[in-house]
Amino acid sequence: MLRRHAFWLDLGVVLIFAAAGRRSHELDGSVLGVLQTAWPFLVGLAVGWIAVRRQPADRRVWWLDGTVVALSVLVVGMLLRLAGGEGAALPFVLVATGLVTAGILGWRAVDAAVGARRSG
Repeated sequence: MLRRHAFWLDLGVVLIFAAAGRRSHELDGSVLGVLQTAWPFLVGLAVGWIAVRRQPADRRVWWLDGTVVALSVLVVGMLLRLAGGEGAALPFVLVATGLVTAGILGWRAVDAAVGARRSG
């Protein structure tokens, strides 16, 4: 199952989100360009993962872990963008929320469904 690779899959979601955003605005798609866009959300990813890992294993469930990580990516990322003088217009916030949430919760939902089918 994918749970042991969860951090790396979440990292991939954030980087794909940043790369797609740069491409949609016809910005440089280099690794450094993507990282420049992604860094506030990567900080949020780290904060979310620290929060998730601090929870006892028996209280962790896929949808709660994913929700905590996604919210952290979005809230911390948007606040850091604003603090750095970047924009956080409502359309951007809505698109980011949809893409990040779908990515971070989406792979977890598929993994949980596949796991349930295998054990059931």
